[in-house]
Amino acid sequence: MATKLPAVRKHPRSRNWVAYLCESLVASGTMPTWEAATYLTENLFGEKPNPRLLIPANPHEVTAQFLHRLYQPLVEAASREIMLPSSSVLHIFTDISLTGHSAVLVVWFPGPAKPQQLLMLDAAKAWDLVFQDAESFNVWAEERYRQLVNALRSALIENDQLRSFI
Repeated sequence: MATKLPAVRKHPRSRNWVAYLCESLVASGTMPTWEAATYLTENLFGEKPNPRLLIPANPHEVTAQFLHRLYQPLVEAASREIMLPSSSVLHIFTDISLTGHSAVLVVWFPGPAKPQQLLMLDAAKAWDLVFQDAESFNVWAEERYRQLVNALRSALIENDQLRSFI
């Protein structure tokens, strides 16, 4: 009699976002590999709150850099998944709060004389963006990536409908 194997849970496949962010920091010339790996390790994992964001003399700038370094690779990955027109641009805006939630906005500029579209508004306490392990960070990043991909798809459809209406 054959033994029945336990059911295997199928987890949706996600990227190794920590490695993806590290590669993005290196490829953009922001940091060398060893510094990028250290930066991400020190800022993504550990205990809350992240003291590295609150101690410096310029916490607004350090927090803005941190949020851009987290969200920019997600935006780039989403823009690669969706074929955007060459005239369009995605831009990240941040409104930093040292006492509450900072706002991260991702806006799509489809081209000249076309209305911009807000793709994402994410409220984040930057100093609380600390994760237990790489898997929990991957889940967080994958959620935002999927949100951006879905928002871009919707925006492109709306943009095409608007174009055909005019």
